[in-house]
Amino acid sequence: MSLAPPARRATPVQELSQESTQRTRREVFCELMLPAGAALTAMAAVGFDPAAAFARLAAAGERAGDPLAAASDESFWFEVQQAFTPDRTILNLNNGGVSPSPRVVQEAMKRHLDVANTATAYTLWQLQEPQKEGVRQQLAALFGCDGEELAIVRNASEGLENCLCGVDFAPGDEVLTTTQDYPRMLTTLRQRERRDGIVLKTFAIPIPCETPEEIVELYRRNLTARTRMILASHVINITGQILPIREIVRLGREHGLPVVVDGAHAFAHFPFAHADLECDYYATSLHKWLFAPHGTGMLFVRRDRIRGLWPLMAAPVEMDADIRKFEEIGTHPAANILAIAEAVAFHSGVGAERKAARLRFLRDRWARPLVEDRRVLLHTSLDPRFACGVATVQIQGVDSAKLAQHLWNRQRIFVVAIQHAEFEGIRVTPSVYTLPGEIDRFRGAMEEVLAKGLPA
Repeated sequence: MSLAPPARRATPVQELSQESTQRTRREVFCELMLPAGAALTAMAAVGFDPAAAFARLAAAGERAGDPLAAASDESFWFEVQQAFTPDRTILNLNNGGVSPSPRVVQEAMKRHLDVANTATAYTLWQLQEPQKEGVRQQLAALFGCDGEELAIVRNASEGLENCLCGVDFAPGDEVLTTTQDYPRMLTTLRQRERRDGIVLKTFAIPIPCETPEEIVELYRRNLTARTRMILASHVINITGQILPIREIVRLGREHGLPVVVDGAHAFAHFPFAHADLECDYYATSLHKWLFAPHGTGMLFVRRDRIRGLWPLMAAPVEMDADIRKFEEIGTHPAANILAIAEAVAFHSGVGAERKAARLRFLRDRWARPLVEDRRVLLHTSLDPRFACGVATVQIQGVDSAKLAQHLWNRQRIFVVAIQHAEFEGIRVTPSVYTLPGEIDRFRGAMEEVLAKGLPA
């Protein structure tokens, strides 16, 4: 049986971005920006005009054309790069941890925060809280689900802990996941081991893996009569490996098991929709690849599963079947949430296919030359089916933590060292604002280490 990814069905937002016969991208973005018109006029008066920024991006997108060809079209990516405000004295190659937001998102967040502080108890709860529903619908369109199945949370961890802590388990019940899943989620389940007597069962997967059937078989082989849940990462955070989620979900259904999907490093990183996954539970951070404000995330729970999942913070019984029960966290800012709308518009303007192609282009620019040296181990597949912008590399005989420190001390290149029980390396995650010359600088620094070693 082939486990090749299914053909992707365009979501409503994708359909907007692909429409060309009746409306241009520029017209679509003008419509997206209309609700904030008065505020945009005020911002233009002080020197920043988001509408003009979106128009420039839309015009560049019209010129860029085919995603693969656009990956190396520096005239298009110049417009994208100019939308961000990075400190170029630092080469930030840890965008997988948390990403900067484009200026239009930053300005929107400031604008909403200013409004909230005019008459807070009124503006926050009476004006801004209802506006969150528009953001919910935009995210649902991007993911390809019903808005009544999507909660806006603060990060993937919060969304996932609602799932991992919201199911009733008996002592001895098992949760199955890999040894490479996100440490916070493993910690969550280990706390349930201590508190509830459940069993966390983990297994290793190949590094990298280009045979999806092998991964699915490893999940199957590790199921037992006591397995009650499967946790699976859409993208393994320490290697960038894309897992065959749809097939893992189908395996879970064969055995009557819920599959909770950790999508922290997947959403808005490369194109997919819920229909490609078929999962009942999915959580992600929006401050990574969607470039939304820091401290934003989303949780998808299939409608018929909402009632049976306890929220992390208590909600009234009247909300038992309401997705909003997962948002009952007490007083919190609305500005972060409302500015997600600008991040969705920016993502659609760049184009999901173009973004993924660019991230792979930047990865290949450093990875392919380096792996020509036999001392270099790449723990990430270069096959576009199995990885995208996240990659982990190791120089054999060189301590990865010391290498990461050397890159920072000598070149002000910021990467994250990975020291796992099964492998080590440095994780490299450029973004759409990263310059090709910056990638060349990183590659040159690595080649210098290969030639001379680390300084004593």
